[in-house]
Amino acid sequence: MDMANSKTARLYYEDSHKIYFTAKVLDCCPSPKDSSLWETILNQTAFYPEGGGQPADHGLLGGIPVIDVKERDGEILHMTSSPLEIGSEIEGCIDWIRRLSLMQQHTGEHILSGIVHKLYGYENVGFHMGADGVTVDFNGEISPEDIPRLERLSNQAIWADLPVAADYPPEDARSRMQYRSKKELTGPVRIVTIEDTDVCACCGVHTRRTGEVGALKIVSCQKHKGGVRLTVQMGMGALEHYGKLLDSAAQISSLLSAKQSEIAPAVERLQEESASLRQKLAQARKEAFEAKVSTLPDGQQLLFLVEAPGLSPAELRQYCSFLCGKAKVAAIFSGDSSQGYKYAFGSSSVDIRSYGKALNAALQGRGGGAADLVQGSVAADAEKIQDFFRNLEIKE
Repeated sequence: MDMANSKTARLYYEDSHKIYFTAKVLDCCPSPKDSSLWETILNQTAFYPEGGGQPADHGLLGGIPVIDVKERDGEILHMTSSPLEIGSEIEGCIDWIRRLSLMQQHTGEHILSGIVHKLYGYENVGFHMGADGVTVDFNGEISPEDIPRLERLSNQAIWADLPVAADYPPEDARSRMQYRSKKELTGPVRIVTIEDTDVCACCGVHTRRTGEVGALKIVSCQKHKGGVRLTVQMGMGALEHYGKLLDSAAQISSLLSAKQSEIAPAVERLQEESASLRQKLAQARKEAFEAKVSTLPDGQQLLFLVEAPGLSPAELRQYCSFLCGKAKVAAIFSGDSSQGYKYAFGSSSVDIRSYGKALNAALQGRGGGAADLVQGSVAADAEKIQDFFRNLEIKE
């Protein structure tokens, strides 16, 4: 951030917990990118602009909502929904709950990244605060078995209530320091230090002490670009996430008529019952296919059936194989005229692929397969399907 040429004093660096402040409006003009917003510059502000992976603060200026805060060419632009009078003295108020949550997430990320760097030497190569939690990308692999250890060490650092300090060390002193940074930095560099945990170049705002983070929970670990992506919940976000999980568990418990502590065994029983029912249904449908096919005459040149929706691709293949015992070429369709039809088209003695291509071309279909069976779907009604097969010539 180019603060040297900025007209605005950055109160959020002096006190990250400042909620209220007064300021003078230096400039206010319509936003060139959004005609519904105004860009306001103040002589000082407690609003943090988007940067360093941290979203911008929201709040009020002179009672007018601040929708966003951005930094452009060293200036802090407060995006307001209405104009503010240039030269006027106004009161500002940041949304403290949002600010605290963002600081918890950012400080928690420092703690986690510092510990990962100490244990593995990995760098934090990506950091994003989103609606579903914080994602942190590391340039090396972390096994799922190591996640509980990272959580434990991170929460121990949080509960130790360590001080979180930020300063601009002289360049000669900084050149001798070991600190994390995503890129080479020149000029004044703000260094955030958490005792025995992390030292990192960062322009964001943080809690005063690690205890304010509250708690940290890693909710997922996925391989990502040769390393891993951790999704993490912290502070108020962790509490909200836990509440959603409890609500979900309560709903599932009610649906299963089981205690929350017995959800997993209840789901296993339900899966077993479902698998048994699917097996019985598959057997019943197989018997139904066989019974229907048994009523058909043998030795037909061409045989096709159009059934109601509901048959799966596997069932269509099975049905078609039974029909191929009655005809040189056979096809089965399942669907309706409004949604189209899925099909299986086969033969035990003819290469069916050319017929499948003709079917797709005539009926706006998609699909393919092997010499003895092709499958796909068509966007045609039953009458057009019947017309196609009435005109289909089977070569010897």
